[in-house]
Amino acid sequence: MQVISPGAPEQYTLRLVAHAPNGARLGTLPHHLGFEAGLPLNDVPSLKATYPAAGIGSAWLEQPVEIAVEVSVGGGPWLEPNDARFLRIKRGSNATDATGARTYDCPGYSWMLRKLVLYAGPVMADGKRPFSAVSAGAILRTFIDEGQARGALPGLAVSFSTTHDSAGQPWNKTLTLQIEPGTDLLTLLLNLSEQGVCDWTIAGRTLRCYNEGTVLGEDLASGPAPTDLRLGRDIDDAPATATLEDLATAILVRGEAGLTVERTNPSAPAPWGRWEASQSQGGVTDQGTAILLGDNALQRAGRERTQLTRGIRVGAARWLPLVHYRPGDVVLAPGETGAMEPLRVRQVTVLVDSDGALGGNLVLSDRFIEREIRLARQAAGILAGGVSSGGTGGEPAPAQPGGRVAAPPQGLIVTPAAYVDEYGFARGQVTATWSPVTADTAGVAIDPDRYELYARVNEAGQVWRLIASSDDTTATYSPLVVDETYGFKVRAVAQGTPGEFSAVVVVLIPDDVTPPPVPSTPVLSTRLGVIEAAWDGLADTGAAMPTDFELVRVHMAADDEGPWTVVDHLRAAGQVLVADQPYGEMRWFRLTSVDRRGNESGPSAAAQIATAPLVDTDVIGEVISGANIVDGTLVASDKVVANTITGGLIQSLAIQAGHIAANAVSADKIQAGAVDAAKLTATAIDGKTITGAFIRTAASGRRLEFAPPSATYPEIRFIPAGAGTNFTRLRTRDDRFSGEATFEVTSGTNSSTTAASQTTIAAGYMQMQVRDAALTGDNGGLMELAESYARYGYMHNASDEQYFWFDSSGRTRHVGKWWDFTNLGSTAGILAGSIVFAAAGSGANIRFLSYGTEMSGNMGPVCVLRRGLSSPTSHTPSGSWYETESLQTGFRISSSFPDGFAIYWWSHRH
Repeated sequence: MQVISPGAPEQYTLRLVAHAPNGARLGTLPHHLGFEAGLPLNDVPSLKATYPAAGIGSAWLEQPVEIAVEVSVGGGPWLEPNDARFLRIKRGSNATDATGARTYDCPGYSWMLRKLVLYAGPVMADGKRPFSAVSAGAILRTFIDEGQARGALPGLAVSFSTTHDSAGQPWNKTLTLQIEPGTDLLTLLLNLSEQGVCDWTIAGRTLRCYNEGTVLGEDLASGPAPTDLRLGRDIDDAPATATLEDLATAILVRGEAGLTVERTNPSAPAPWGRWEASQSQGGVTDQGTAILLGDNALQRAGRERTQLTRGIRVGAARWLPLVHYRPGDVVLAPGETGAMEPLRVRQVTVLVDSDGALGGNLVLSDRFIEREIRLARQAAGILAGGVSSGGTGGEPAPAQPGGRVAAPPQGLIVTPAAYVDEYGFARGQVTATWSPVTADTAGVAIDPDRYELYARVNEAGQVWRLIASSDDTTATYSPLVVDETYGFKVRAVAQGTPGEFSAVVVVLIPDDVTPPPVPSTPVLSTRLGVIEAAWDGLADTGAAMPTDFELVRVHMAADDEGPWTVVDHLRAAGQVLVADQPYGEMRWFRLTSVDRRGNESGPSAAAQIATAPLVDTDVIGEVISGANIVDGTLVASDKVVANTITGGLIQSLAIQAGHIAANAVSADKIQAGAVDAAKLTATAIDGKTITGAFIRTAASGRRLEFAPPSATYPEIRFIPAGAGTNFTRLRTRDDRFSGEATFEVTSGTNSSTTAASQTTIAAGYMQMQVRDAALTGDNGGLMELAESYARYGYMHNASDEQYFWFDSSGRTRHVGKWWDFTNLGSTAGILAGSIVFAAAGSGANIRFLSYGTEMSGNMGPVCVLRRGLSSPTSHTPSGSWYETESLQTGFRISSSFPDGFAIYWWSHRH
């Protein structure tokens, strides 16, 4: 049970104060006729005010002036919140107004940032100024320092440096950008915040910038004393506006070189059927990046868009705007349904009406909108490039001989991302950005033809591979293995001669850490002393589970506070049975969903039920006496159980014709032979065709043909419309095994005429296989069962055939190759591979090999160590090695060898 703490109302007061432009405080503006100030996160605030001509300070408003909104609580000091300084730029009046009142529309001080623009610099590339692998602070300070040196915005102060944000924290992202001269400072700030690089605000006249989601993203919704905005206390109005205008159920992503990828969202609402959208992505050449961009767009367009506005009650509120919370903070507030949930404050609006009454509203975003904002930032980063959390350096390769050699590109940044492919597996994607090359190694101008991006797993001995070629300074690539570290480098190619490589950037490809949706509430029932918990297979929003969904866990507890115990799981819609629970005692159930990477959702809403006894104690002695029903306690219809009266219990001639309802006797009730030709009317077989020596249900189109004239063996053909020669066939052959009848089922061919399927059933032999279109050669999966052996696998040609063989000798044989080590998911039965470990230097050489995920069960690793000695027969220096630790996430090798080594290994789950 939740208790709403009563508010402790404090006097909350707002006022207007005038300041000279970039100068000192002039005084208060006490006679205003009302004002409204909107303070958004990472955007320009606004102030609308009305002031009489005869009011104190009205003369100040006749000239350009700054207006500050100040707040005081409980008679305490007056404070100016962030983004509460405005510019008196625009005014209006009406000559018929006897008071001479004027209205003022004032943008925030940050509006002036558009009045400072970037000029051309000493280094230019394609008419733009390059910024290579630098922080947001470095770019912003370049704008501001150069502009103020020219005399622009002399009153603007800055509280961050090129290396640290305004909170004194190192910048956590680097950028490689080319910016056109003429770009203004406000546009840059808006773009940086939209892409999640930084948050910013203006305190008075001081520009403050922070790492995104830190100082201006404080979590006030958790902890022992959350900031909870309650209806009736802090909030008095909670409207929500929703629209389906941007909804789409399918999207066609169009990349370069004819690349097209269609992505669909079956869980999106489709009241009018399929709604399609198209997205052109210039520069995208790989399918994985197209999938990532398409899925992001579908998630943003996959539901009804809702805007949450919450009216503020100032008089009785426990939590006050701009004092206890501000734009960017996460608070507890009523969501669309009125339930309390964490919501981020996107804008605070405060107002004072003409009677002096205070009010205002909040614009809030829920977890879905925040997720959509992050997806939009990710897409912007992929398309525009240039933002990364950084990387490590490496040794560049030597330049190749030939013509003029281009200088190495500077400012290489690689931004990784994880996505889920069409099969539900996590894959990695990268976007690489670098500064253009304008000169060769001698400093002479050069025009590259293209750029080549190389990558390798970041281990000694791994081979560098060309993964992308680009005419621009941005390239994308996928798929890559998640939770693996890669090295990347780029070079320019000019007139066919490769240039020098850039420094190596090492990046960890992130794992998929996004949990699946919260499941819907379990539906509970009890019967025969057992509790049944059912799940409909959907999320709590009614959407389908994503492709990487693995299972839902069923949790049970004795009360809604827990502790919760996992009692079973489901991999699809269905139910689990929970027995051995005491009669009459309440049990609580809830569900969590888990994906293939082990990410687990939050719990569903809980449901409760008590186990019912097998027999209601109220009926014992009243309705049931021993094994008999007490006379008079049940009517006849209650005593008869469905399907208990059989034909043998019906008296002869007891059912007469008058007792038979119309249409009660169907064809399966008529005795064989009871209907002969004399009982058929003249039109009984109209519409049916019987020709020649075979029977067909129609002369053309969809039909069945029994024993067609062209058949060699007895057979039935199932012919779809417009496919007279591409049909499914059932037949019995006598030429496969001497003296035996062999039953055979064959399909038609696929649309590309490359495959057909065949099933053969004989007395001691059964086979199911995908074959070629003529049904004469192998072309796919195989299952073959015989008296003396069984074979399961894939047959196409000698280079790719693979199968398991089991026979009567009691031994098993495998033909084919094993997957080399990769992350196969937590339920893989066998992992195998080889890996080279470099020398660890002095001391013990300890290496840990990760399975890529936490396996679902104990693992049994078996490995052998190979040392790369120059003499294969040498054992000097001698030493020892051991497998010292086996976990569900990997195993550890410890050796006394000072040099590196390789291991070949196999690990099975048990």
